Amino acid sequence: MMKKFLLLFLFVSGFAFSQMPNIEQVWMNKSQPYTGVIGNGKQEIKVKVNISEQNKKNDQEYFLSGYSVVENTNSKFEGKLKINQYRDGKKRSTVFGEYELAEEPKGQHSGIFTGKFIYTFMWNKKTQKIENQFIEFIGNWKSYDGTLTYKTNWKN
Repeated sequence: MMKKFLLLFLFVSGFAFSQMPNIEQVWMNKSQPYTGVIGNGKQEIKVKVNISEQNKKNDQEYFLSGYSVVENTNSKFEGKLKINQYRDGKKRSTVFGEYELAEEPKGQHSGIFTGKFIYTFMWNKKTQKIENQFIEFIGNWKSYDGTLTYKTNWKN
């Protein structure tokens, strides 16, 4: 009985994911940087994703690369974003997940961004395109040497 339930659950959850439109290019934010804040002082941060590739072995995972800018510090990063849940709504759909972006290790002001993201959008059935999208990343940045940890929040 439990095996049948598990198989049914896997089938239904797989079917729900299959309904999601291709969002590989979404993470590049139309070539615009995400803007937000880092740390208690609410320092401005910009995060630009230059490359987004869907993992061929796991279609719920994306490999990202780009750079972050805080004050005059520009750091390249690479990492991944993983979708944990997709809710297909009548008017607005929502994708929930997590991310880990590792900056190039260059001194005290480089580290790893980790956290969760929320992506909401409307799917236009007539044009087969995504409209009114909003993406927000909420998490932390921690320096490689472990001496600095800051809360982060950026959005499109």
